[in-house]
Amino acid sequence: MDEALLRSLIPASIGVLVRRGAEFAAAEDAVQEALIEALRVWPDDPPREPRSWLVAVAWRKFLDATRADVSRRRREVRVDAEPGPAPGVATDDTLKLYFLCAHPSLTPASAVALTLRAVAGLTTRQIARAYLVPEATMAQRISRAKRTVSGVRLDRPGDVATVLRVLYLVFNEGYSGDVDLAAEAIRLTRELAARFEHDEVAGLLALMLLHHARRPARTRSDGSLVPLAEQDRDLWDTRLIGEGVDVLQRALAHDRLGEFQAQAAIAALHADARTAAETDWVQIVEWYDELVRLTDSPVARLNRAVAVGEADGPRAGLAALATLDPSLPRHGAVAAYLHERDGDPLTAARLYGEAALSATNLAEREHLTRQAGRLNATLRG
Repeated sequence: MDEALLRSLIPASIGVLVRRGAEFAAAEDAVQEALIEALRVWPDDPPREPRSWLVAVAWRKFLDATRADVSRRRREVRVDAEPGPAPGVATDDTLKLYFLCAHPSLTPASAVALTLRAVAGLTTRQIARAYLVPEATMAQRISRAKRTVSGVRLDRPGDVATVLRVLYLVFNEGYSGDVDLAAEAIRLTRELAARFEHDEVAGLLALMLLHHARRPARTRSDGSLVPLAEQDRDLWDTRLIGEGVDVLQRALAHDRLGEFQAQAAIAALHADARTAAETDWVQIVEWYDELVRLTDSPVARLNRAVAVGEADGPRAGLAALATLDPSLPRHGAVAAYLHERDGDPLTAARLYGEAALSATNLAEREHLTRQAGRLNATLRG
């Protein structure tokens, strides 16, 4: 049984049912029931057209549920079976589902959960494990999200920026439990890029590939973080780097720069350096200038301060940092790093300790605590 094939058919199948008039929640439930039927039947009797089979069974499940509930709902559903798409003919139902699951009326957390459920085909239990929350909590979140979008029609263009933001949130969650969300986000973004020609979709895909390429070198065997400058670059995945650079170059050639393309360009410059010392920090600062121009993001300004510190010296970096709000996440960690590079270990140790206390990620907290301990040990010696 090819479970990857089944999962890839889920969004298109839900989209067909919604286009035929089913509300989103009912369509999703019907497709899930059809998947259970497929798991039972396909091993012994695989269909010639898996997508058409799944749609037909899901539609029948939906009609059965509707008929059973007709006295309460007091409405009729057109039961005429529509012909399925011809073999090999793609429709835009999956694309529409991306936009529906990233609807502006949903909170970011709900949009991510619904995307993983309806587009990625993950179970509620898998999503709950990935986010380290009880399954009942995740079930409630998904149910609320489905109710929110049930009345939304799929007849208007969606907001691609919202879809990309949701996919980026999924990617940044990384992985836990039995679901690798970073890999899942890449899979979904690949699918979106194949269906939707858009430079920022390509930019996000390139950014994910370039970041994911560094993943094997990001942590030690004990789970502790390895800063970029200390990573073993032989562990970086050169195949993913090459693919990411190719995707980015094709997008940049259209001269329609967006924030994900700019971020990917920065990641590509890091990936291009054979050693940390060979990093082209001057170009990276220039790309951060573009990113700030596009987004005016405080996070982009914070990262730019780090790049300025590398390109023009730590005091220049501290001057750039001084213009930012000290309450900004990671502000203290950046200040500590720049003060250490400027030859002020006492201030750096204090700032590392303060930054560790405010860190929300356990691995980052432990890393900052070790940095503070290292400098304090040096000062005592």
